Amino acid sequence: MLTAVFSLTGALVFGAADFLGGLAAKRVSALLATAVAGLAGFVLLGVVALPLLGGEWTADDVLWGAISGVIGCIGIGLLYACLAIGPMSILSPTTAVASAIVPVVWGLVFAGERFGAVGYWGLGLALVAVLLVGFVPERGAVRPSLRGVLMAVGSGAAIGGFYIAIDQTSDESGMVPLVVNRGVGAVVMFTALGVVGVLAAVRARGRAVAGVPTGGAPEAERMPRRDRQTLAGGIRLAIACGVVDATANVLLLLGIRAGDLSIAAVLAAMYPAGTILLAALVLRERIAPVQWAGLVLALAAAAMLAVA
Repeated sequence: MLTAVFSLTGALVFGAADFLGGLAAKRVSALLATAVAGLAGFVLLGVVALPLLGGEWTADDVLWGAISGVIGCIGIGLLYACLAIGPMSILSPTTAVASAIVPVVWGLVFAGERFGAVGYWGLGLALVAVLLVGFVPERGAVRPSLRGVLMAVGSGAAIGGFYIAIDQTSDESGMVPLVVNRGVGAVVMFTALGVVGVLAAVRARGRAVAGVPTGGAPEAERMPRRDRQTLAGGIRLAIACGVVDATANVLLLLGIRAGDLSIAAVLAAMYPAGTILLAALVLRERIAPVQWAGLVLALAAAAMLAVA
């Protein structure tokens, strides 16, 4: 019961975080959005969650927290990038299905878990759901790009890997793995951001030396203020995303600790409900009926896997 409560609540919170992350990635790069969100989450977990909920520091738990941080920042970075491409209402469920299948397969192949017939039907239904979600027969319906779909599947696989890694930590570790997770993730993303910045500066210098024109003076005068406003807005959204995402991770960890990984991960995969609702209300995204059918099947598959 507690697993369902924590995981489903965390799923709704995850959906809101993904929506904010996708909006942030539209204003700044997905790399910067992920880095800022990770730092904001690290501050929240270290200042609020760890003192309140506590946890023991052991080498194994710190190691698994670090591993989950590297895997997690890859998954979240790909997620924010694909949500920025859009449509959120299609790519978010695709990511969710992949993130649910990976822990289930891990449990079946490596952890010795066994499902009944309902569980295996749920896996098959999830694959059908992915096909329906990506199929757009109607004119005017939102159409996901191949790049967006591939990024969504990769993101889901990495998020599933995060679930597996964080499940290896002990109950006594409390919030320690999540603090390490966010700290490592922020370091990785800011390092990657620095590398990208250096490479961009080198390319710009090379263009300047070669005499390649960089644009007229009027445009150069208009851009800085607009860029600063866009950057500030994107960073604010990324900070909000990090706070909401860290909250969702706390709920998910509590759900995993209260029951089985496969059940918690599959229930947490229902997070597209929050993303889709916000995308429909705020961005006015339109979804074809067959895609709605795919979304319903995805949620049904998640429920079947949970009861299996």
